[in-house]
Amino acid sequence: MSRADEIYKATCRDILTNGFSDEGMEVRPRWADGTPAHTIKKFGVVNRYDLSEEFPIMTLRRTYWKSAVDELLWIWQKKSNRISDLGSHVWDQWAGEDGTIGKAYGYQLGIKHEYQEGLFDQVDRVLYDLKHNPASRRILTNLYNFQDLHEMNLYPCAYSMTFNVTGNKLNAILNQRSQDMLTANNWNVVQYAVLTHMMAQVSGLEVGEFVHVIADCHIYDRHIPAVKAMLEREGYPAPEFVMDQSVTDFYDFTKDSFRMENYQFHPFDFEIPVAI
Repeated sequence: MSRADEIYKATCRDILTNGFSDEGMEVRPRWADGTPAHTIKKFGVVNRYDLSEEFPIMTLRRTYWKSAVDELLWIWQKKSNRISDLGSHVWDQWAGEDGTIGKAYGYQLGIKHEYQEGLFDQVDRVLYDLKHNPASRRILTNLYNFQDLHEMNLYPCAYSMTFNVTGNKLNAILNQRSQDMLTANNWNVVQYAVLTHMMAQVSGLEVGEFVHVIADCHIYDRHIPAVKAMLEREGYPAPEFVMDQSVTDFYDFTKDSFRMENYQFHPFDFEIPVAI
């Protein structure tokens, strides 16, 4: 069983056994039929993955990692908020009439700010500091721009990355305000593990730890049967993550720069309703 499977099962068991149910409370999310979408949650979940040991992709069910990487590149490379620039349809329900998701995600990363060394957007600033100021404790990004929240079609869930160089290893922390454990947990873990690998390679570093901090970590009421079924499974070993070692410029990566070798996973026969 992969380490990602072990962490996922432990987190879900803790939520189901010790979590808080918001049943009976007024909640914002709704199911497609208009019914309130209630959750069981835990506050302040912290999961750690050693990227130097194995890649954190689950095998309890398939993670569509190519689509996850495509979305990551849409945000971090293209710095786009236009859904036509994305290869999948995961953002269609949040698109406005102008075809964008508003001033969210990639839009925020692409805003240029003036620093002593010049004009940088957030991604380029990280890339600059990893090469020129690796001992800095200020290498981070933030998508939660209060000035623009009213123009975002969805507030950022995964909103901040902090990078920290220890010796020759790049460690990273993803801060997330909210996490739907069934639909999005491993999707996000895979994305930001890949991002850490990308940042490390183009900066001449090795990967270290990826730490995922989740404020409101929850399972929706209609997702509980699927989660319980997954908890009964024994996972497979983690696949081997392979990245094109010839890429030295962050903006030269494509979704075809990555491979998962020997990725085994269990079939998943449940339909997953999405709360809006």
